[in-house]
Amino acid sequence: MKVKAIVPRGYCYGVVNAINIVLQARKKYPNKKIYILGMIVHNKNIVQAMNNLNIITLDDSNISRYDLLDQIDDGVVILSAHGSEQKVIDKAKNKNLIVIDGACKDVIKTHNVIKDYLDKGYDVIYLGKENHPEAVAALSIDINHIHLINHEDDLEKLKIDNNKIVLTNQTTISILSASKVYQKAKELFKDIIIVDEICNATRIRQEAILNLSNEIDLVYVVGDPKSNNSNKLAQLAIKDNRVVKMIESVNDIIIDDLLQANYVGVTSGASTPTYLTNQVIEYLNQFDKDNLSTYIKPKVDINEILSKEDD
Repeated sequence: MKVKAIVPRGYCYGVVNAINIVLQARKKYPNKKIYILGMIVHNKNIVQAMNNLNIITLDDSNISRYDLLDQIDDGVVILSAHGSEQKVIDKAKNKNLIVIDGACKDVIKTHNVIKDYLDKGYDVIYLGKENHPEAVAALSIDINHIHLINHEDDLEKLKIDNNKIVLTNQTTISILSASKVYQKAKELFKDIIIVDEICNATRIRQEAILNLSNEIDLVYVVGDPKSNNSNKLAQLAIKDNRVVKMIESVNDIIIDDLLQANYVGVTSGASTPTYLTNQVIEYLNQFDKDNLSTYIKPKVDINEILSKEDD
């Protein structure tokens, strides 16, 4: 069985920056309580590794980040890489918390694009995933003039009484889906301006998947189920009779899948620790269909998650 380690894969600079911000905060405030509002990045292994450093993640899909702040009375609060609503930032500061923003600079750039066009009198169509923290933060800039869509068909449902319209997007969406939306938007709205904000890290990882050889009959995408960019990689990898599996670590690999495969590709989402992806690749490289008794999965050590640098 052949194995292809797909490149690029794994951590993007925004994720690396966010993790470093958290680690630096622990060093700077060794005796203070440190909280992360929402998952710093969408990977539960990173969250667990942070917990081991006594850095507590507050995340609940049923409770807004604004309300989660009620659980923090003092100390440091770190905002996630996905961007935050201004009212969340204001509330944290009013509680006299030490506020550290871990927002990715690409997310901030998108916010600035939106604000610039709003100032010029435009309505904004925002292509993103509903309830995703990046989309929530973007929409909060102006709830009356920013219109969320999830799919190209949503464009026909919009009622915008403004001839000045701009379309932009979440940074981690599918490049194929975005292209369809852009094309339909041009057909429906005269003089619409398209500002493609898919980040470069997302784009080149997706392009690598789309360019995979047809010989690859099994693809593993290492990533957290909550990671939008990991899910998009898995969706784009689907082709003909190819099997695509999204896994969180080497522990999720099923031997029966490998027994049916001849050529396996491995990639990972931008928030997936290199340590976890390397374990998968190393494990697959030593797989021997004829000697299954010697095939032992390596142990995932959470304490190693934050100590390994990206390739």
